[in-house]
Amino acid sequence: MPAAIKLTEVVKNFGEVKAVTGVNLEINHGEFFTMLGPSGSGKTTVLRMIAGFELPTSGKIEIDGVDVSNTPPFGRDVNTVFQDYALFPHMSVIENIEYGLKVKSVNKAERKERASVALDRVKLTGYESRKPGQLSGGQRQRVALARALVNEPKVLLLDEPLGALDLKLRHEMQLELKEIQKAVGITFIFVTHDQEEARTLSDRIAVFSNGNIVQLGTAKEIYENPNSQFVAEFVGISNLIHRDGKVYSVRPEKIKLGAGFSRVHSAKVSGVSFLGPLTRVEARLNSSDLLTLMLINDGVSQMPKVGEEIEISWDSTAEFQVS
Repeated sequence: MPAAIKLTEVVKNFGEVKAVTGVNLEINHGEFFTMLGPSGSGKTTVLRMIAGFELPTSGKIEIDGVDVSNTPPFGRDVNTVFQDYALFPHMSVIENIEYGLKVKSVNKAERKERASVALDRVKLTGYESRKPGQLSGGQRQRVALARALVNEPKVLLLDEPLGALDLKLRHEMQLELKEIQKAVGITFIFVTHDQEEARTLSDRIAVFSNGNIVQLGTAKEIYENPNSQFVAEFVGISNLIHRDGKVYSVRPEKIKLGAGFSRVHSAKVSGVSFLGPLTRVEARLNSSDLLTLMLINDGVSQMPKVGEEIEISWDSTAEFQVS
């Protein structure tokens, strides 16, 4: 079976600007796949090329084995959900959801049935007659999602769809997106610059930088085994330790108070922040490297204080060389 999406040496230039520099990628059927990277890294341009909103300068884009490199958006079996929802303000919720089916000349009875199923899937049954202006941000995002799903595309593209939502609602929608994706079983391709969001949602993640993929893997693989200093610092908090002319990284949760592990260091506490279930401690080694520790607030352990000299340690297997 061909991949749901396959990119081969895909390049996109905007004049002299090289936005995408030869991306090779295969995305599996039924996968929740995330393209993660900072602004200007090329991730959104790749999504837009998959959608057909931009055409590649060179290279090949295939959807389910069919070359669509020069096919317009309406000729591709994909739908896109945008951050700004792109709903028609004068239409009701149900009319917005039915719109794509109406354009495809699907008969009225089938439109109503499929739109009702999509509305139920995003938990908005009973909101059929409301206008977008009468809905919250989270509800409008659900309508946009239902409008895309009702077309039963092979691939759903999501361009930072949760970026405009507040933190609590964003977390709720992350869980709902994952549940919906598993229920419908189609390929979701998600673009974000939020590494926590990427780790929460994804089966696999492609980390982008300077127009190409710099690491591809599961959230666990990328977090625990970053292949560069950029990935280590971009995906989660990274402690960089300089030793013998090399740079190593250790995640904050791997560092413990006391001398219980093989790598033991003296450090001076420079900052302490209470974060609810955790306390973040900043401590500087004698080598001048500044490290972050994340300590569990168990109500028993004594937390260090600013200015205090402490011993910290971690297991040698917890560190990885990044340069």
